[in-house]
Parts: sequence; C-alpha cells; structure tokens
Amino acid sequence: MPKGYVILTEAIRDRTGMNAYSRAAARSMAEAGARVLAVEGEPEVLEGQWHGDRTVVLEFESVEAAREWYESAEYAKAKPLRHAAAETNAVLVAGFEMPPRPA
Repeated sequence: MPKGYVILTEAIRDRTGMNAYSRAAARSMAEAGARVLAVEGEPEVLEGQWHGDRTVVLEFESVEAAREWYESAEYAKAKPLRHAAAETNAVLVAGFEMPPRPA
C-alpha cells in the first residue's frame, strides 16, 4: 500500500496566527503518525508558478491515514487557525511504488 502525502502551500498573512495553528495541528499530526518531510520558506521554482511563501510536505502510512487525519475532529480544531492566518492550498497524493523489475 503506497504512503499518503499531504502537501500544503501557504501565503502567510499572520505569522503569529500560523504559529498558533502549528501548535494546534502538532498533536493531531502526532496522533495520526504523520512525519514532516519538508517545511520550506523559499521553495526554488523550477518551472511555472508556485503559490505561497511556505510549502509543507507531510507523510502518512497510507492515503487513507492522511485522509483520516485531514478529516479528523482533532485537526478540525486547527484548520480554522490556518485559514485565518494564510491563503492555503492543500493536496493529498499517493506515493509511487516501483513495479518489480523483470527477472
């Protein structure tokens, strides 16, 4: 089963509010077994346009685990803090597992 990844781009308007969100979201992420893979304040855009001034990549054991976290009652308490402090985009993607190489 492939891992699940939540990728957020954030155009932060209120740093204090985002700090409050981070504290509120941390517990729900820990309970869900999330791993923070990246937090980048100055992503290097290689092609096209990129939204925001911070990108966050979270890893979960599965797509289902990522979705359960995002829709959880615990995370629902933190989400409004993020929405108030930043314009955000969020996507859920499945990890890729290489098919076995032919013998």
